[in-house]
Amino acid sequence: MTEIIENVEGAVPFIVLIVILFLLLKMAIKIFPEYERGVLFRLGRLVTVKGPGLVFIIPFIDKIERISLRIVVDNVPPQEVITRDNVTCKVNAVLYYRVTAPDKAVVNVEKFYDATSQFAQTTMRSVVGQADLDELLSEREKINKKIQEIVDEATDPWGIKATAVELRDVIIPETMQRAIARQAEAERNRRAVVIQAEGEKQAAVKISEAAEILSHQEGSLTLRTLRTISDMSNSESTTILFPVPMEMRRLLPNLDKIMEESMDYREKNKADQDIEQKKEKIKKDIEEQKIEDIEEMEKAKKMVEKQKKEPGENENKAGPKKGPKENADDEKNN
Repeated sequence: MTEIIENVEGAVPFIVLIVILFLLLKMAIKIFPEYERGVLFRLGRLVTVKGPGLVFIIPFIDKIERISLRIVVDNVPPQEVITRDNVTCKVNAVLYYRVTAPDKAVVNVEKFYDATSQFAQTTMRSVVGQADLDELLSEREKINKKIQEIVDEATDPWGIKATAVELRDVIIPETMQRAIARQAEAERNRRAVVIQAEGEKQAAVKISEAAEILSHQEGSLTLRTLRTISDMSNSESTTILFPVPMEMRRLLPNLDKIMEESMDYREKNKADQDIEQKKEKIKKDIEEQKIEDIEEMEKAKKMVEKQKKEPGENENKAGPKKGPKENADDEKNN
């Protein structure tokens, strides 16, 4: 038993030495992935940048800082901003940056992540405050580029590269939203009027060119006039206007007088027709009256003949015929 204890006691220093060597080896060996680098300090002095892969350092003498080279996505919190045209709005953004020089990021600035984020916030307020609201809404890419350039230039001594800045949300008051909507509607109406005017202008140019071409071709204008009259005759309108070319008016200086005489002739002809119609009506009435008179005469003749027959029959029934003296006495009595 005593021998076992003595053997264990003899092995303790060896075990302790092995443990110490293992710890020292663990402290001396560092493994860096591809996206990380190690900034090595020896007794407080910057030595070099290590990695990627297996790196050996001297324990208790060397100190190493791990720095990631991947792109960092930083959400810039909403900022109250007053634009150049005195409109208050809230703006937030997203900042993309990465470390290009790990030694500068560790030596030249403390907590470079926070420093970069704070600088991006102040830069965003400054740049947005120099722009109008219309520029902020319509030229966002230009503002993003300007913020990115300023942040990149300022963080270059820190070993940081600002790759992109994106304005995410622009929150404006509700009253301003209604005003913008009215402005957009007015702009659309203006564009519609401009487009319509441009179309009318082009149509007028084409019509002028067509008129110029027709003026140099004999018979083309007359053909066009006849085609127009044909198209007009197909409509449901009861009134048709016949256009008279200016050339014809120049050839007929007394066209108005002729048209007036033609109208007078038509009116006179219409009056004559009315008179003829009245004459025909009178003749027809006279003929009808003659027919009625003839019928009346025939009826009267028949009645006379009938009356001539009736007296003979009455005399036979009444007795002998009275003489003139008796007839006179009867009339006197009556």
